[in-house]
Amino acid sequence: MSNSIYSFSVPKKDSSEQSLSEFKDKVLLIVNTASKCGFTPQYDGLQNLYDKHKDNGFEILGFPCDQFGHQEPGDDEAITQFCTMNFNITFPVFSKIEVNGPNALSLYDYLKNEAPGIFGSKSIKWNFTKFLISKSGKVLKRYSPKTKPEQIEKDILEALA
Repeated sequence: MSNSIYSFSVPKKDSSEQSLSEFKDKVLLIVNTASKCGFTPQYDGLQNLYDKHKDNGFEILGFPCDQFGHQEPGDDEAITQFCTMNFNITFPVFSKIEVNGPNALSLYDYLKNEAPGIFGSKSIKWNFTKFLISKSGKVLKRYSPKTKPEQIEKDILEALA
């Protein structure tokens, strides 16, 4: 198993792959997203965090996922259009993935192992589960979907310091 997220590549919307090593020395917030979820308004809070801290070495990586209540039914183009029109999202949103099960993106298997959920459970329970990653690529913390982006800001500032 890898000892940082930098050994992973993730699918971009143009079908190419992006190496997470391109985000070395940045603090990352990795989030599985959905357009039709009760937590979808968190896009506003995520974009606000991104706007406030992107110039200090902070990145948000969004990963649309349709594994929870079929709340991300669109294709990559529809998801991009939704994020842009409704929330003016400027942080990277990657190709739609799976976060649980045999087809889960390997990055998510790594994240779940490094930061299990409540009672040690590994699986992602819902949309907008968030993982905070240090500048050295280590998983610092996992946040539940109910945790609003603004509640994470203190931890982000500590990781950036």
